[in-house]
Amino acid sequence: MAQSLRTPGALGVIAELARHRSGPAARRHEAVRVALLRAVVLSGLGAIAVLAAAGRVIRLLDGDDPREDRAVRALQDALGHRPGDGDAVGATASAQSGEPREMLDVLTAPLSWYSGVPQTIANGAIWCGATWLLTRDRRSAIAPATALALETTCFVASAALVRRPRPDRVWRPEQPHATSSFPSGHTAAAFALHGTLADLLDRHGARGARLLGPILRYGIPGAIAFSRVYRGQHHISDTVAGVALGVWSAGVVRRAMLSS
Repeated sequence: MAQSLRTPGALGVIAELARHRSGPAARRHEAVRVALLRAVVLSGLGAIAVLAAAGRVIRLLDGDDPREDRAVRALQDALGHRPGDGDAVGATASAQSGEPREMLDVLTAPLSWYSGVPQTIANGAIWCGATWLLTRDRRSAIAPATALALETTCFVASAALVRRPRPDRVWRPEQPHATSSFPSGHTAAAFALHGTLADLLDRHGARGARLLGPILRYGIPGAIAFSRVYRGQHHISDTVAGVALGVWSAGVVRRAMLSS
């Protein structure tokens, strides 16, 4: 074996393999990996730090029962909702009474459901598969999942650092998740995913991109953000932070994966 490696033929093969691994194509792939690392990982750490600091400052300045919740309570009260109506007993009694539901309740319920964790994961997976089938472009196909992964990582880490309680003394028809109220993960995921879908329409010149783009980028996720506040799941500032996180996540993916 040692003798064969000393032959000119074996040395030539080894040298050729080394040149192939360090050729222009390999260097380009390495440059892309480094750029993605810097764009996604390092900027993600910065986003976590900013969100955590903002959440702690908000809690320090306005406490855990902020003045912003007064507007939400006033709107809920004007439409006939009271604190406790959404708990298990209240919800069952309301359903059995057959009372008609007011319009905002009817409109926001499916939006809140649509933005749930299982639905968002399934939505992202479906769009990754559909994008691959339609474009056969690897970067485009993984862009929705990348945006959601980046948003989720920043959300989970910053929420663990902030630990803000959910709004108190509000109507809440669904049980909230055990995570911190700040930032709103449902809002952030909606803006990250739908913003990336709008970017994919622009990248591939899809028909109707000018009409569908704003609806995807702002309309659907904006309605979800409102539903999370109206249904007592979040303070207003939670959703503002969620909007910022989602828009930023989609922007990172757009610059790192879809702009070239």
